[in-house]
Amino acid sequence: MPDAPVPLAPAVPPTPPIPLSALLAREDLALRRIAGPAGPDTAIHWAHTSEMADPYPYLLGGELLLTAGVHVTPADATGAYFDTYVSRVAAAGGAAIGFGLAPVHDTVPPALVAACEAHGLPLLEVPPQTTFSGVARAVWQLMAQARLAELRRVTEAQQRLAAAASRPDPVPSVLRQLAQRLSGWGVLYGPDGTEIASAGRAPHETARQALAHLTDVVRPAPTTMASPGTTVRTPPPCPTTPQGTTGRTASPTPTTPPGTTGRTHPPSATTPPGTTVQAPSPSPTTPPGTTVRAPSPSPTTPPGTTVRAPSPSPATPPGTTVRAPSPSPATPPGTTGRTPPPSPPAPVGRPIAAAVPVAARPVPVAARPVPSSATDTVAGSHLAAYALGAGQGFVLGVASPHREPGDHTIASVAAVLLSLLTGEHRSGTGAARSSALVRVLLGAPPEEVAPLLGTGRWVVVHARPDTQAADAVAASALGAALGSALVDLTDGVVRVLLPAEREPGPQPGWALGVSTAVGPGDWTTADAQAARALARARATRTALVGHGTRPGLADLLPRDEADAHAQALLAPLGATPALTETLRTWLSLHGSWDRTAVALSVHRNTVRQRIARCAALLGTDLDDPDVRMELWFALRRA
Repeated sequence: MPDAPVPLAPAVPPTPPIPLSALLAREDLALRRIAGPAGPDTAIHWAHTSEMADPYPYLLGGELLLTAGVHVTPADATGAYFDTYVSRVAAAGGAAIGFGLAPVHDTVPPALVAACEAHGLPLLEVPPQTTFSGVARAVWQLMAQARLAELRRVTEAQQRLAAAASRPDPVPSVLRQLAQRLSGWGVLYGPDGTEIASAGRAPHETARQALAHLTDVVRPAPTTMASPGTTVRTPPPCPTTPQGTTGRTASPTPTTPPGTTGRTHPPSATTPPGTTVQAPSPSPTTPPGTTVRAPSPSPTTPPGTTVRAPSPSPATPPGTTVRAPSPSPATPPGTTGRTPPPSPPAPVGRPIAAAVPVAARPVPVAARPVPSSATDTVAGSHLAAYALGAGQGFVLGVASPHREPGDHTIASVAAVLLSLLTGEHRSGTGAARSSALVRVLLGAPPEEVAPLLGTGRWVVVHARPDTQAADAVAASALGAALGSALVDLTDGVVRVLLPAEREPGPQPGWALGVSTAVGPGDWTTADAQAARALARARATRTALVGHGTRPGLADLLPRDEADAHAQALLAPLGATPALTETLRTWLSLHGSWDRTAVALSVHRNTVRQRIARCAALLGTDLDDPDVRMELWFALRRA
């Protein structure tokens, strides 16, 4: 069946934006700001010239719009006309307007100045001796300089990080170098969320806790046991939770309605030691979808106090959240909010409980698909989390006071190095991957070797960069972005073997083809699926294409009969694999010569010759839709 493409994001130039102040500083241009804000936040992405009365449909956003006012007639030179004009430019995302003097206007119309002031859009006066082409050239020169500075910064950071990885203490050294390059804080979290190592200036405690919780976004969720439809969760403890403080959620009873959730908030940083935050078990009559929560105790809650949320009554409407108020400062130690006896206290230092199994008919709950990186901004700090390795739980966290072009690339390089450095921890033994390789070389089947690399189902990803050829560093960075260290670079194509629970997403600057999730015995089939999906992605200029998995009419036929018919139909092409692959690609792209040529990296005339040869060998008319349908059926079975 046809593959399902993922739309590309709007194209932007491969250069960083430049501040408007840098353009104004060019003495050879003699530009002058005469209206609009003068702050340093205005960024120019490119320069565009237009004399349209309404340039909105032709702008992408971030442009310096250059105009000589040819579209302005004496009758139009009013405040209402310019107010409409400027509002449309601002609505399209234009960064600024450059108005050229002569030959149409000797001065900038005052109504245009007033409109730009009203809409907060910078207005530049372009003197007669400065051409619009000169302004555009200056913009691209500044962008090229910024891009070169970024590349130099990234290259130097790569060299420094690689040198740090070769030191006797590689993990702390890489984190120190990363923190220095980003002027921030770098931290490596273990699978259980603890800080293994860190370097640099730590951010505010709020941002630090937010970064710790951000790692849960990219860390695979553990498989738990629960009854069908019932979820019992507790979030991880805050890094500053005092020792001895516990948060508990009681186990649901066997009669807990499906969909009911019991949750507790984690104790706050100021929760007194020994305080228990507890939510009771949902009653058998709790309506489905009801959430039971107990809030964090206040900073003045006396030690030893137990805070409970009451159980919902049978009449509680579905979807209702039941909370108990925090105890007041005057609550005596040991007081509880309910009459039932408290649960036995947890041992000192015991972590907050994870999901509790349900007693009635336990079934495994699959881990959720997670992204490989996540970002956030909290308390003035820019936060980022990167999953390491093959999804075993190690995460790199970064916090910096500002974000610069190239920061993501530098952090990705550090993530690749840390993935390699934590490899022995990740696999449980440093010899596991080497053992897998030796067994494959000695003839062991994939299903026998796969447990050494991980359990579950897998997907194969094929990728090519959009512009330059892939190299080892780019391939490793892509593997880190996707969350796998099982990366191969062959003939310009990067192949990544990825656990199925880590769903791949589009990667900037790459075209990706993704197979269906398969077991180790079908890795070869998945590799072919990913290759065809990548060819389609490149031909359609799509960021990511997944192999189609929907059942079709062909699945209704006996497999042996379908395979025999396909082999007989395609037998004339069997001696020339290039003809079979060309026919497959040509049909998948609806007979497009140009897109087939792009997908196969050949000339369009070569495609025409091969398709004509296929028609001659098969003795059929390839313009007939019935013939195309039958051939596509056969190619899908081949």
